[in-house]
Amino acid sequence: MMSDLHAFTLGLPKAELHLHLEGTLEPEFMLRMAENNSVILPYDSAEATRAAYDFRDLQSFLNLYYAGCAVLLTEDDFYDLTWAYLVRAAQENICHVEPFFDPQTHTDRGVHFGTVVTGILRALEDGEESFGITSRLIMSFLRDQPAESAMRTLEHARLYGHRIVGVGLDSAELGHPPEDFAEVFDLAREHGYRIVAHAGEEGPPAYIAGALDVLGAERIDHGVRALESPALLQRLARDRVPLTVCPLSNVRLRVVESMEAHPLKRLMDAGLMVTVNSDDPAYFGGYLTDNYVAVAEALGLGPSDLVTLAEASFEASFLDRDAKDARIAEVRTYAASHGME
Repeated sequence: MMSDLHAFTLGLPKAELHLHLEGTLEPEFMLRMAENNSVILPYDSAEATRAAYDFRDLQSFLNLYYAGCAVLLTEDDFYDLTWAYLVRAAQENICHVEPFFDPQTHTDRGVHFGTVVTGILRALEDGEESFGITSRLIMSFLRDQPAESAMRTLEHARLYGHRIVGVGLDSAELGHPPEDFAEVFDLAREHGYRIVAHAGEEGPPAYIAGALDVLGAERIDHGVRALESPALLQRLARDRVPLTVCPLSNVRLRVVESMEAHPLKRLMDAGLMVTVNSDDPAYFGGYLTDNYVAVAEALGLGPSDLVTLAEASFEASFLDRDAKDARIAEVRTYAASHGME
């Protein structure tokens, strides 16, 4: 039976700002695409695939994540992947999404950049028409590949104008500081892209500072290790730099020992703008509502805290001011309808 907290969260208008489309690849979808595209996987059933989701760390997850991506070959594959996420998003009252995609993961396999982005964009357009879900697409560079590869990827993206709104940095963090990609992000800013970056998940607080100072990041994806640096914590609070935090991901990848040990509440109490997100939900045991509920139950968050997180999700988005205000007003109307002032 659905709990009151789950029901409240399910209906709460919210945005998702840290979601890897490739990370929504459910085992059943993966196996179906593998059969359609004659791709051999190491697992022959959805149950066997899920049994492999016992990750030691970020790298052990990435190994399976990249293997799964091998089934995505056609424009329709990328459309279907994105559409399946949007259907679920609509069911969870996710009103706005800013999903990531990793083009190098696919172009390195010989899949054309246009195949990937056209399939995704078609689905996002259909999602707005069918469900009213607005979106801003973000292209992420793989930080464990050379900066030259990221530069080539940026040149591909320019063919699509501002249909790709932002660029980010993800994949294996340790040993790959943001400074390695300074030139790429300088050029991206010159071309008008919004800038985000994964930092402070497994990497140290210095990676967060580097993402801000060198890459010009407007928000930090993860950022949970900011608590290790009081000066950085103060800076993030003062400058209202959003953190796109992913609670279930942090537990499954052993960034934190348990949900009860998760730093989200401490970050909120320190005055930071924090948002809740699902990261790679097919692999980490839950989509956006599941993340809200898990962290609320573990940390004793009440409905007013969840409203604060939902408002932050729109405030931290790349929507224009009027659209942000309209969405935040929807959150407040929903809260008022549940007796909250």
